[in-house]
Amino acid sequence: MNDLRLGVVGLGVRSDLVSLAHRPGKGSRLVACCDRDPQTLRTARDRFGSDVLTVADHRELLHAGLDGVLVLTPDHTHEPIGLDFLQAGIPVFMEKPLAITVEGCDRLLAAAQSHGTRLYVGHNMRHMPVITTIRELIADGAIGQVKAIWCRHFVGHGGDFYFKDWHADRRNTTGLLLQKGAHDIDVIHWLGGGYSRQVNAMGGLVVYGDITSRRDRKPGERMTDWLSLDNWPPLSQRNLNPVVDVEDLSMMQMRLDNGVFASYQQCHFTPDYWRNYTVIGTEGRLENFGDSEGAVVKVWNRRSDYRADADIEVPVHTPHGTHGGADPRLMAEFLDFVRADGATITSPVAAREAVAAGHAATVSLREGGRAVDVPPPAPAVVAYFERAQP
Repeated sequence: MNDLRLGVVGLGVRSDLVSLAHRPGKGSRLVACCDRDPQTLRTARDRFGSDVLTVADHRELLHAGLDGVLVLTPDHTHEPIGLDFLQAGIPVFMEKPLAITVEGCDRLLAAAQSHGTRLYVGHNMRHMPVITTIRELIADGAIGQVKAIWCRHFVGHGGDFYFKDWHADRRNTTGLLLQKGAHDIDVIHWLGGGYSRQVNAMGGLVVYGDITSRRDRKPGERMTDWLSLDNWPPLSQRNLNPVVDVEDLSMMQMRLDNGVFASYQQCHFTPDYWRNYTVIGTEGRLENFGDSEGAVVKVWNRRSDYRADADIEVPVHTPHGTHGGADPRLMAEFLDFVRADGATITSPVAAREAVAAGHAATVSLREGGRAVDVPPPAPAVVAYFERAQP
């Protein structure tokens, strides 16, 4: 089997995905890198070989003979970069979120369809063991028919992860309810079997907006350079991004097209970092405790008062790899998809629907919490992607 020739645009924190794809002699190798920082490009040669092509402009990769490209750049650049590669016929792995507006997502889906170019979106939580365990319990009928889903997301590293670089500027993300929440909104849709058609939200910038210590990032500097558990409590954070205008606390409600109701809460100044799902059905309730190694999913399906012991307890095994072993599975699925036809666990349409719900919720949050309708994608586009992009 000849190695797929891969390129990457953006060698930031998520470039750990490139290491999973760079397997010379075993099916795929990285042959080209694009990044704006010269030092990062020099480091790329050390990581992936002295013969790797390094460029500062992604358009130089359009004619480099690539079999696929990983777009791992800041969110607001996804749409223009993705359009260039899709129009050139090069299969694209797009880091989530697909784009930062509904219209941007729709343009990317339309380009993939019209040019017949494969598009894959990196919603790795669909491969996370705790999520697949919950989904299997639902499919097995452990709680009957799903009627409600609640997700609480405790973003304990929020100050370091999202308020010291480009994430803090809404021009780059729309907002963290979309940027960070796209993962969980997609999972809520997946578990609930439908897509949001009406949302409302409330929230605000309630902690990090009070911190006046700000500075620009140095070239090549990234989150791993300033991340520290000693950056606590939240108001002791220093050196935030010069622009901080995204919310650090948000609460969103959703009505799905199949009648399921859901809610999502996100807080960026908690001491702990994990997400908790509660799914309620016609015959019981399930909930996860932890979302990585040592996590357990519990199911209650008998009437009682409070009891910590559940009727079903399923330990969640977490294999080796980042994001609970999800990233290796994610990259393996993308590489298989580039090579051959077939459905994938992830879905570009679902990725678009997650952005659409998050974008509408952000509009609601900033306009007093009013209900906002979420526009559906074009039926022809949905049908095309349901056929697994033939």
